[in-house]
Amino acid sequence: MTRWLAGVGASSLLVLTSATPAGAVPGPRNDQWWFTAWEVQQKVWPITQGSGVTIGVIDSGINGNLPDLKGAVVPGTDLTQGSGNGYVGGSTDLQESHGTSMAALMVGQGGGTGYVGVAPQAKAMAIKANLTNWDKSIRFAVDRGAKVINLSQGLTPPGGQCRPETQQAVSYALERDVVVVASAGNSGDRGNPSMEPANCVGVLAVGAVDNEKRAWFATERQPYVDIAAPGASMAALLANGQISERVAGTSGSAALTSSVVALVRAKYPQMSGREVVQRLLNTTKDAGPPGKDNMTGVGVIIPVAALTAQVPKSASNSVYAEYDQWKQANPNAVQGGGEQAGGQNAEKKDVPPSEQTKASDNANRNTMILLGVVGAVVIVGALVAFLLIRKSKKKAAPAGPGPGPGFGPQGGQPGPPPGWGGQQPGPPMPPQQQYGPPPQGGAPQPPMQPQGGQPQAPPPQGPGGPPGGQYPPR
Repeated sequence: MTRWLAGVGASSLLVLTSATPAGAVPGPRNDQWWFTAWEVQQKVWPITQGSGVTIGVIDSGINGNLPDLKGAVVPGTDLTQGSGNGYVGGSTDLQESHGTSMAALMVGQGGGTGYVGVAPQAKAMAIKANLTNWDKSIRFAVDRGAKVINLSQGLTPPGGQCRPETQQAVSYALERDVVVVASAGNSGDRGNPSMEPANCVGVLAVGAVDNEKRAWFATERQPYVDIAAPGASMAALLANGQISERVAGTSGSAALTSSVVALVRAKYPQMSGREVVQRLLNTTKDAGPPGKDNMTGVGVIIPVAALTAQVPKSASNSVYAEYDQWKQANPNAVQGGGEQAGGQNAEKKDVPPSEQTKASDNANRNTMILLGVVGAVVIVGALVAFLLIRKSKKKAAPAGPGPGPGFGPQGGQPGPPPGWGGQQPGPPMPPQQQYGPPPQGGAPQPPMQPQGGQPQAPPPQGPGGPPGGQYPPR
């Protein structure tokens, strides 16, 4: 490492053309448009990348051995088999890859396909689960130190209400200062059922928007929707290390929201989960009809605002206000203490990080110091090159009219509102596959209609069903 730093001092040109240093997270892929919309590299990562926070990923398991996830996944459990660590092997199936794709959105390292997570220094705990054991999964994540739990899964529960065992497990998490995030559901245009665990009291339920802050057409329309995040026109990392393009759904929205929760918890380690959620709810950018609505909640999450804004203690917090009401009405159901709640570490509010996590965090700190030195050299070199080019072109006449004002294309057409990263409207999108695991039972759903357009006739199907392995709702 010392020799490498000496080499940096000797030649700035080498720095400008060399590969990313070992251990450093590269920039995102071009199709990860939320990095631009959220200005992640420019405004978020200089504050925090999520170091020291573990996200419990309750899903279909994670292939933590992929280059894109190497070192970012910690062992969990497989509750579908009763043993194991939650890791899965390679697969091209979208449903089997669901947990892997969620983990990549959160903690991707960019080592294979270049897929990068919004909180790359956080850790994803692999918990393989199905729709029948969410209560055990939540308790497992809490007892092993997760500070955020992501549930990009859902079912339509009997009677449309959150099942008691799931609600009590959510209470178990909240009473131990763990934030629970869930996807709102992908059937808003097909029956719009109330979905568990999004409808459980105390859960931060997330709807989906596209790159222009418009509600994704299939996002659930439910009063339980609290907030919205990017969830359309996405690419998914499959469990075999390949990329599947054009997927959409609130699963991805929940994963990105869990990433932002992890960033806030890393920046403010003493801040309670209640305050973290309050901060997110009061720093959104409104979308859709003015005020709260049933598709985007109070608005689209803005990470840099959640990290830097002054949020008064008296600010509203609908998620925890509803939980407090439920808790008062159901005192015997509150999962707040002792071994009766089924937790192995029930009396512990904070679980110290593992040796693996601490070692990784130390490596991350060393990398950040190194990147600071490299960045300074790069800036100086780029400035010199810019001045030389500018001097050589000073007398040249302009080739034609330049771009118009704002973020729009030439001619001055407006882009999205400032603060959403200037993502320009693109051409009509082809049909997208839904980004979520299948519901409990039921028939296959029809193919997706194009984003922002009119429904199209279903494409011809072969004997294998819908082309491309479409994700059914949620």
